[in-house]
Amino acid sequence: MDFFAQQARVRGSSRRLVVLFALAVVAIVVAIDAVVWVAMGQRPVDGGPAPSNLPLLATTTVVVLMGIGLSSLFRIMSLTGGGKKVAESLGAVPVPPDTREPMLRQLRNVIEEVAIAAGVPVPDIYLMPDEPGINAFAAGYSASDAAICVTRGCLEQLSRDELQGVIAHEFSHVLNGDMRLNIRLMGLLFGIMVLAIVGQRVIWFGGGRSSRRDGGGNQVWMIGLALIVVGYIGYFFARLIQAAVARSRESLADASAVQFTRQTDGIAGALKKIAVLSEGSTLQAANKQEVAHMLFGEAGRFNALFATHPPLLDRIRALQPGFREEELARLASAMEAATAPPLATPPPAPATAAPGMGMPPLPVLMGAALAAGQPGFQRAGAVRRSLPQVLVDATRQPESALAVVLALAMSVQEEIRRLQQRQVADAFGDDVLDTVTALTHEVASLVSESRLPLAALAFPALKQLSEGRQKTLLDTLGALVRADGQVDLNEYGLTRLLRMQLQEAQRPRQAPLDGSGKLTARRDSVALVCAVVALYGNADETAARRAWLLAMQSCFPNQTVTWQAPPAAWQTPFDNALDQLDELSPPAKELLIQGLVHAIRADEVITTAEAELLRVICASLHCPLPL
Repeated sequence: MDFFAQQARVRGSSRRLVVLFALAVVAIVVAIDAVVWVAMGQRPVDGGPAPSNLPLLATTTVVVLMGIGLSSLFRIMSLTGGGKKVAESLGAVPVPPDTREPMLRQLRNVIEEVAIAAGVPVPDIYLMPDEPGINAFAAGYSASDAAICVTRGCLEQLSRDELQGVIAHEFSHVLNGDMRLNIRLMGLLFGIMVLAIVGQRVIWFGGGRSSRRDGGGNQVWMIGLALIVVGYIGYFFARLIQAAVARSRESLADASAVQFTRQTDGIAGALKKIAVLSEGSTLQAANKQEVAHMLFGEAGRFNALFATHPPLLDRIRALQPGFREEELARLASAMEAATAPPLATPPPAPATAAPGMGMPPLPVLMGAALAAGQPGFQRAGAVRRSLPQVLVDATRQPESALAVVLALAMSVQEEIRRLQQRQVADAFGDDVLDTVTALTHEVASLVSESRLPLAALAFPALKQLSEGRQKTLLDTLGALVRADGQVDLNEYGLTRLLRMQLQEAQRPRQAPLDGSGKLTARRDSVALVCAVVALYGNADETAARRAWLLAMQSCFPNQTVTWQAPPAAWQTPFDNALDQLDELSPPAKELLIQGLVHAIRADEVITTAEAELLRVICASLHCPLPL
């Protein structure tokens, strides 16, 4: 699954959606104009010519266009809060960050592991408690305001591997930019459907009163009926557009989930259970059709024309070509047997350590994962499980999460740390300072690779802080990292990611769109970013130049390039370069990431500094970490 190719397809889907929607609106306007012309047309007066209907038709056209446009805009604006607004509109409730319920803890752990592996902030987590079917969706304008929502059926029916497959599928929508398109589609569907609602009101309030007053109710009634008919016909075609756009993306999301988790059994198992369970993936929510295109499975038993997903058996066979339909009967029997009362008391399950308690140290976990050839998903799980539980618990609430982030910036040098403590006290008071001081020792024991993932865990709680407190946090964090007169790589990554992601979360609809810039127009920015990565990943400048040259040749083949070392204070120019590179088109970003990977692999050693720089770069470009 190629993220950049999928991003290009999503852009193509967006353009097709706009064209198809525009054609549907034109057809609606023409139909309503025709009805108004017939209903309100005026006969010639005293044998003279009939008055022109052009002003009336022009007025009708403007009113219909404004009605559809404003209704669509209203619906989209109602979802300004991003993913959580969509989740709440379906009756979903947030999963408590400190939940002790085993199924909810497992859900949170899985989502956090996938977020760390993808290099994106942890999304808001929601549960539809009254939905027994197996389904899920991701919603939002960007990764920084995303919400992932699952049904109760997901937690009760799926194994951990199957839940991982479903969550990985939903994360692909987060990474590929599908979510913004999904919200737009919700607005467009509402804009067309509102015509039918207006028609009902016209008949109810206008037709009857006019007929009683002056006999003109027939005309008003005809217009109202036309609005209903045209509105539903328009909605019919809008649903076809919804289904066509969604089907092409769901197959790609399945493939993406497999590439992400490196195994097919999880997501295939979830699809098989949907096929055998009576509830399937059906939702009970009244507005399920509005969100049908963003779900993991079909929201209901719709006509094939309106199916937003490929047939279940086709999806399973795409994942497991050897699958035979007879396997579903065996699965159904096994699930029925599993729910039968046990004949004897089963032996107790072996005790498992709580996350962060009694676990081997991170280097041991990471070494075992790498030796087994496990992908970033499993390595991210090792990082997540290695974090001290006291720090994980502190990331769950806004004020303690704030203290965790500040503790990440505290210096190990006592003199500098005293200055930083005064800065924290001045900004937040002694209570926050006491919490930061208590957490500093735990944070100091972390390996470098765990620091940014810890900040990612804190992100959902930090979003709950007021905008003013978030600004104070970012200002104070900047002062802390500059307290010693320099900003190292860890400090830069922490401040860059938090500033960018919190600002996007505050104004989700202003999150960057896919750019269209060309790589050749950003050559200086590419050279600087590649040079910083090369210098941090190699022991001497000669090796760094070689790595840089490999990256530049990958980005600009058959072009002459000249090495230029980055300035000593590289952070601000690096910031500016990343902002410019975020405006690149998806194919250009793909070339850049490939070039950086060539530089990192030049010495056949991937250092923590290189990995963390790549995490910051990919997040800044709104791309997932390469697998």
